[in-house]
Amino acid sequence: MTRPSETQIHIAPSLLSADFMHLEDDVKRCVAAESTVLHCDVMDGHFVPNLTFGPPVISQLRRITKLELDVHLMIETPERSIDQYASAGADAITVHAEVSPHLHRTLARIKELGCKAGVALNPSTPIASIEHVLSLCDIVLIMSVNPGFGGQKFIPIALEKLASLRVLQQSGRGDFMLSVDGGVDVTTAPLVVEAGAERLVAGSALFGSDFAGNMQRLRQAAGC
Repeated sequence: MTRPSETQIHIAPSLLSADFMHLEDDVKRCVAAESTVLHCDVMDGHFVPNLTFGPPVISQLRRITKLELDVHLMIETPERSIDQYASAGADAITVHAEVSPHLHRTLARIKELGCKAGVALNPSTPIASIEHVLSLCDIVLIMSVNPGFGGQKFIPIALEKLASLRVLQQSGRGDFMLSVDGGVDVTTAPLVVEAGAERLVAGSALFGSDFAGNMQRLRQAAGC
């Protein structure tokens, strides 16, 4: 599939890989590298086997940065807490189709709260499960790893999903951004871009001793 020349590709640093003891410093590194969005992975220890942070941390992030806060809820019953994340300062809220039995209602509520609405799919979840709500989506997030931990190996099935969603996007089924999360590095970045990804969430490939250099190399690999 040929990419339209006007398509903009963005790298979204995932704070899951940041140093939580020096989170503000890492946010400043993102700003210095001219990032436009921060990906905030919220985990509950139930839907995924890890535990991260909640609305209070989102609220603190909102106080220290004007960057878009893309809040990815990897939690059970997300509909119970989306109001809290919106109030905390989230610009976008993404929920998982796997734990959202009333997905249409949940996405509609996110938009009512003034946030971009996103839906995420795990590697084993088919695209068919979200086709009926694509018109409500501002973001479709394809997981290219099984969620819960950073630094995992990229699962190639994500490329097929991205390509299929790109077709639906171009056929007018929805006005959504295609995002991919998991195992994104200088090797996989050009593959996901070619398949249709517009936003690349990256964590372990960025954070470390040379954030600026890592970001430059990843942007070059992604062609942005």
